[in-house]
Amino acid sequence: MFTAVGVAGCNGSFNPVRDVASAVGAGPQMAVTPDFVARSRPTNLEYMPIGTASEGRPTPARSAAEIKAAEAELDAIRARNEAAGAAAIEMGKTPPPQPVRLPANTSQ
Repeated sequence: MFTAVGVAGCNGSFNPVRDVASAVGAGPQMAVTPDFVARSRPTNLEYMPIGTASEGRPTPARSAAEIKAAEAELDAIRARNEAAGAAAIEMGKTPPPQPVRLPANTSQ
């Protein structure tokens, strides 16, 4: 008897206290799912199977030549970024402007 109650407690949809409270009107009221929510949810949730062999890669692995080409492209981008940073540093080395000197106010 107690085992059945314990196992039933593991079921997320079975809660006798909640069910009785909802039936009396004191528990949470179940709201109707809006249409846009129902339409946006898939009817069949396909979860990744656990413990089974996975399929092969959807794209083939890159060859050594393709990897070298990608590294060269990234090196070129890094060189451009470093050159732009060096130019920005040089532009930032200008001295600050002199403060504006206002004429003395002699009306006081």
